[in-house]
Amino acid sequence: MPDRTACYDELQEPQKRGQATEAIIQSAFVLRDIPVLVPTYGTESYDLVVEVGGRFHRIQCKTAYRKREGTVEFETVSAHLGQDGSDRCGYDGRAAYFAVYDPINDNQYLIPVSERTRDTMELRVRESATDHRVGIDWAGEYRLENQLEELRRP
Repeated sequence: MPDRTACYDELQEPQKRGQATEAIIQSAFVLRDIPVLVPTYGTESYDLVVEVGGRFHRIQCKTAYRKREGTVEFETVSAHLGQDGSDRCGYDGRAAYFAVYDPINDNQYLIPVSERTRDTMELRVRESATDHRVGIDWAGEYRLENQLEELRRP
């Protein structure tokens, strides 16, 4: 069976990649015994709701892609086609977390929406050749397992 990166490359439509990401993220929560709720209609600004530590959290699922060597990136806005063209909208107040699947490295991340800085967010998965450390979002800090430990604390 081909690896997930190869499978994602074969999916031509972005919607299919998004559906695959949502399924992988749902299963990651279920495998950790976390209840997952899915909106009945696809018109909500979030894809899932999870219950962790007795609290509900709205989750927007995103697929990461390679930005440059050692990093992955994902979109932190949604693009809707309006009457005047494309309209880009952030998730502040509409979702609490981005659950990001990285098919390149087969990792899942959970990132607070409040930590987004631009229309995209870049995560460093490996050290850079320049050893630059200031202002870098390290992927390891957002690993799903690490973030769930924080959410489970009272």
